[in-house]
Amino acid sequence: MVTSDQRRRQLAREKYERQQKRRAEARRKARQRTAIIGAAVAVVVATLVGLIVGGVFDKDKKDQAANPAASPSAAPKPKQSPSPEMAIDQKAKYTFALKTSAGDISFAMDAAKTPQTVNSFKSLADKGYFDNTKCHRLTSGGIFVLQCGDPEGTGMGGPGYTIPDENLDSLGKANDQGQVIYPAGTVAMANTGQPGSGGSQFFLVYKDSPLAPSYTPFGKIDAAGLKVLEEIAKAGTADGGQDGAPKKEVKIEKGTVTQN
Repeated sequence: MVTSDQRRRQLAREKYERQQKRRAEARRKARQRTAIIGAAVAVVVATLVGLIVGGVFDKDKKDQAANPAASPSAAPKPKQSPSPEMAIDQKAKYTFALKTSAGDISFAMDAAKTPQTVNSFKSLADKGYFDNTKCHRLTSGGIFVLQCGDPEGTGMGGPGYTIPDENLDSLGKANDQGQVIYPAGTVAMANTGQPGSGGSQFFLVYKDSPLAPSYTPFGKIDAAGLKVLEEIAKAGTADGGQDGAPKKEVKIEKGTVTQN
């Protein structure tokens, strides 16, 4: 016969065993949760590593590196306002004369090939839009251009409207790198890299430059103007780098568009 004292000890032992069993089960579940969390973390880490190695987070850098026109296409898309109404003779030829602090630069424009671009520049020049503005950017690595046409002088300004791309196939078929040569003396529209995003900024090519055929070529600099441009380029940039403000300030004192 089991005494009351033995019964108490038996109940205490059973209680202790139940407690130990619950604690063991709790530890097992905790280890299981930890293993699951650890596996999930490992998957996330492995995925992130794969993305980084694969270059997903460097997409913008890759896009910029693949597109050397990042240099002449720094202007953001301006707030939209109506573009000027067509007011030129679309069969005529025009001259854009830039009187600059570094010398005179003139280039011919053919309205038959780039009517929207010539019409926009004529409209802006007639309003004095380019007067007393700086050519804010000079490049000498990969591409060789002087960029102008921003009234703010920062590469961020524009007329408040955009114009369509034109004449993009005039420089020939793109090579395996998707580029064509913009010859020295070419004047072309800068843009954001997106189609139809040109505003008022343009770049003057002082040495043959490989670029994607995405920038409207609309002008040809005369021999005297090209010499002025080459002298500007020789002075380099203000900080001595391959991309920056010209060392010697280049200010457009007056920009005039006239029909030939």
